[in-house]
Amino acid sequence: MEQISIDDLKKVEIRIGEIKSAEKIEGSDKLLKLRVNFGSEERQVLSGIAKYFPEPETLVGKKCPFITNLSPREMMGLESQAMILAVGGDGELPFALLETKGEPGSRAH
Repeated sequence: MEQISIDDLKKVEIRIGEIKSAEKIEGSDKLLKLRVNFGSEERQVLSGIAKYFPEPETLVGKKCPFITNLSPREMMGLESQAMILAVGGDGELPFALLETKGEPGSRAH
């Protein structure tokens, strides 16, 4: 595993987002399209978590940490403007979102 410096870590902006909507993306078995409230703004987030959430609407209302300063990325003709943080799902651990009670837009430390 490559090590990074504390200065590198400080560059990563992690903010709490509240999922306002979640839906499957036509033509994709992996991606969900999330609309996420970050307090001062809403963003579209695409995430490869569809197999863990066969009913995407169960994600609505959940507050989770997101990396918010990644460059936007296009997938399936749509733009993703952040990345949700989660654990597991690699065959050894069950998949889990990192839910929190933090306010949308607040910074994780």
